[in-house]
Amino acid sequence: MDHRAAREARVSDPYEEFRPLMFSIAYRMLASASEAEDIVQEAFLRFHRESTSGTVIESPKAYLSTVTTRLAIDQLRSARVRRERYVGTWLPEPLVTDTESDAARHAEAADSLSMAFLLLLESLSPVERAVFLLREVFDYGYAEIADVVGKSEDNCRQIAVRARRAVESHKPRFEASRERREELARRFFAAVTEGDTDGLLSLLAADVVAYGDGGGKAPAFAKPVYGRDHVARLLFKAAEQGLKRGVIGARYLEINGQPGAIFIDPGGRPLAVVTLDIADDQVQTVRAVSNPEKLRHLIT
Repeated sequence: MDHRAAREARVSDPYEEFRPLMFSIAYRMLASASEAEDIVQEAFLRFHRESTSGTVIESPKAYLSTVTTRLAIDQLRSARVRRERYVGTWLPEPLVTDTESDAARHAEAADSLSMAFLLLLESLSPVERAVFLLREVFDYGYAEIADVVGKSEDNCRQIAVRARRAVESHKPRFEASRERREELARRFFAAVTEGDTDGLLSLLAADVVAYGDGGGKAPAFAKPVYGRDHVARLLFKAAEQGLKRGVIGARYLEINGQPGAIFIDPGGRPLAVVTLDIADDQVQTVRAVSNPEKLRHLIT
């Protein structure tokens, strides 16, 4: 088989080749795995209709990127209206990540998957978010981005500069070593479950913050909780409430590129997901999602 034939064999299935990338784009745009899946499915349905109708699609990647991004922009605009009516704190839909996950496969920087980063992107308009992600995370050229969002290259450059400034000024920091993050996370969860007050306090930053997202459908603290002592008391209370809700165990794994845990009931269904932002050998932020609508996609 010559090189051209080999390349054609590799790209003969656009779904297999481009689905992970499209999901990566859609998830970072929407911070929702379920909505990202729907958009990717719609993008490939449109691609299939076009390609089987006799239309020649010279670049499947360009076509799919355009459709996926534009659908995500439209979805994000309507999602923002819904989020204004959201009960309590809104957090991204948690995503289990590893080296094989669709979201992580096409963008190695785990930081761009973190809840902290996704929340920071909420400060950008939908188009700014698209331009920033395509350029900074997925390394698309400005000519490609211009075609995707329907603006000039110069305009896209200006949008990218503005978005980069907004993001860089508040970009979250994380512990550089993945092994160190995982070790500290294990100690954190052990201290919480064992009621080890001193051990937990030693791991929490003085200005640690805890956020809870129940969406009005599950127990959660309605407002952020600040400070080492307050957060420690909150965590121990949450552990007690978890036992009352039927939590029988936890799976400790990577959530949105950061250490976390999925707490499950006797049927293996997720009741809550907790993620940790760790820097300088301390837990800086705790985020807990218990809204059942945001946990349906998780397989335990």
